[in-house]
Order: sequence, then C-alpha cells, then structure tokens
Amino acid sequence: MKLPDWYWLSSAVLAAYGFLVVANNETEEIKDERAKDACPMRLESRGKCEAGECPFQVSLPPLAIQLPEQFGRIQEVFKEVQNLKEIVNSLKKTCQDCKLQADDNRDPTPGEAGDNRVQELESEVNKLSSELKSAKDQIDVLHGRLEKLNLVNMNNVENYVDSKVANLTSVVNSLDGKCSSKCPSQEQIQSPLIQHLIHKDCSDYYIIGKRSSETYRVTPDPKNSSFEVYCDMETMGGGWTVLQARLDGSTNFTKTWQDYKTGFGNLRREFWLGNDKIHLLTKSKEMILRIDLEDFNGVKLYALYDQFYVANEFLKYRLHIGNYNGTAGDALRFSKHYNHDLKFFTTPDRDNDRYPSGNCGLYYSSGWWFDACLSANLNGKYYHQKYRGVRNGIFWGTWPGISEAQPSGYKSSFKEAKMMIRPKHFKP
Repeated sequence: MKLPDWYWLSSAVLAAYGFLVVANNETEEIKDERAKDACPMRLESRGKCEAGECPFQVSLPPLAIQLPEQFGRIQEVFKEVQNLKEIVNSLKKTCQDCKLQADDNRDPTPGEAGDNRVQELESEVNKLSSELKSAKDQIDVLHGRLEKLNLVNMNNVENYVDSKVANLTSVVNSLDGKCSSKCPSQEQIQSPLIQHLIHKDCSDYYIIGKRSSETYRVTPDPKNSSFEVYCDMETMGGGWTVLQARLDGSTNFTKTWQDYKTGFGNLRREFWLGNDKIHLLTKSKEMILRIDLEDFNGVKLYALYDQFYVANEFLKYRLHIGNYNGTAGDALRFSKHYNHDLKFFTTPDRDNDRYPSGNCGLYYSSGWWFDACLSANLNGKYYHQKYRGVRNGIFWGTWPGISEAQPSGYKSSFKEAKMMIRPKHFKP
C-alpha cells in the first residue's frame, strides 16, 4: 500500500529532530536515546476516518538553542543603543530649533554686527558720561559765582539789592553840594529868598541858629510838599529830627498801614511821623539813628546806629541800619533769627513779616519792621506798670533784665521811648 506524501515528510522531520544541537563554541552529536528523552514527540490520529483515510497530527516540542553567555548582553546593548539614538535625536531637534531662532534674530553679519552694536553703546555711554561731567563742572562754576555774589538764596538777594539802594543814596548825598559853577544845583538856580526858606531837616535850623526844641517845617525834597517835625536841639549837641515819641500812652499805636504811612498823634506829645516822611528825610541825606529809652525805675540808656535808611512804599518801607554803638544793646540786630535790619514794615492789616503762620503786627498790636517776630518793638502798647500775657508792650530785648522771669509771669515795659535822626556828618 502506498503511503501519502505528507507521511514521508513527517518521518524525515522526526528523524532530523532526534538530535539536540548544543552550541558552546563547538557542535556535538547527542545520542538518539537522550534526544528521545529530551525531545518527546507524539503522532496522533485526529477525527474520524473516511474512506480508509485517517488524518494524523504530529506534536513537536519547542526548539531550544543554547548560545554562549556573551550573546546574552546583546539585548542590553541594543537597548542602550536605542536610548542613545533617542537622546541624539532630541539634541539634534533642539539644535535645529536654536538655529532657526538664531536665524530669525540675527543680522546678515551676526558676529560683526553684534560687536559693532556693543561698541556703539559703549561709545554713547562714554559720550554721555563726558557731557555729564562737563555739565557738573559748569554748575560748580556757576554755584561759585553765586556764592561770591552772596546771591545763593532770596534773603541774600534782598540784602544785596537793599545794600545797593543804600549805597546809591549815600553816593547821591555825597554828591549833593559838590557841583561846580558849571553844574548849578536847583537851590543855586532858585532865588536867595527861596534858598533861605528851604530847610531839609532840623540840622539846617540848628545851623542858622535855632536852638529851642520845638516844631519846625522842613522840605527834604523840593519836589514834595513840606511838613512839620519836632526838633530836639538839646540831646548830644542837638539838630535831631524826631521820628517817634512815647511819653504817657495818650496815643494809640495799634493803627493801620495807611495811618503809619501818613503819620498820627501829637508832635508835642506822642506820635509817629509817618513812613513817607521818614523815607524822604533819610533819602535827602545820609542819616544816623538814635534811640533813647527810660524804664519805670528811672534807668536811661541809648542805642546809636551810624546809618539809617527807610525805603519807599513800593519797597514796603524796608529798614536799613548801620553799625551799633551805645548802652542799651543792639536789639534791632539781636541774632540770626531775630534781626530787624532789612525787614519790611508790617501793620495789623498788612502782613509783610517773615513769620509764616500769622501776622506779627496783629499779634503784637502795632506797626513795626518785624522779623519772625521780634527782639525789639518801640510801637507796642503803652503799659503804665508791669503786665501779663502777650509781650505786646514797648520792648527792647537787650535791656538789662528785661527777659528774666518775673514773679507770676509779669513783663516790664518802658516809661519813655524816642527815635530821632540827624545827618551823619553834622557837627554841632
């Protein structure tokens, strides 16, 4: 009986699989018996036979080939190679992204352009630094010039302007009467009768022989009207024009700006001559100021200033005084913070003082050249005895003992006060 073709194929496979090949640097043949034990196989019929033909199936065991142990590391090597490949791809992609970004931002000549830009910025910084240093040097030079002119702040500006005004007044007065025959003055043009009638101040009356202390009419400036003044022909040789007098409290000195401008009171008792008149008198000649004070204990002292000038109303009747001499102390120039020199005139209704929070004239009930506020005030209220409260009486800060504490807070005033002027070069 002829067997099917597949049967011969199965036999050949079974014969070949009877051997187990083991690779360990060389190949050995294994006996059939060991192969049968290590590699069992079975031939089984499957299903029902039809027409004498029965199907069979063969079960083969798994084929196992043993390799040297070095081949066991191949898998690890493959894994490491794969990881390295992924890392290389990632780095490659990152480099490509960086290159694309650099291409977007760079100039056509990246290296040179970047260096040039840095050099340009360094050059600009150096240029600005040089200009800043030059500007600083110029500011220092200007600041030095300002300090040299004493014009660093407004106080010095005011002092500078006022000193120039005072100097101009002094020059005008020194030129007065020095004109030659080629330069006739207004008085020389006038008739002898008119010249005889014009007297600028009390010293002119003294020169013509008037020796009694009383009222006289003066004309400091022929372009302005004449007015009456009280002349003191006794004190220190005489020839004094009295500007203010306090004797008994008969005149109220709490007055307005207009009152102090024109003057008020009784020339034979208590009065204020008037700021306009005081300005004309001090403008006509270079004057000195004398202040006489007497307290209720009978002590009499005086203060003498070798220059006295009061500006016009436009300059708020600014005060200018010279050097001090005397026995009462320099209260008008008491300290840096209390200095009446070069100060504007202030009244209760016109605040020109240096006190930022109020009106010194209103607080101290008088008109005066207040600073912020005072170390002297000869126009304060007249008190017949010691008083309490605000120090708004007649006050002279350098008077002996006036600032000492009194029992129960009492303050001292003055019995008499007088301000008067005469020409600086006058000799009785």
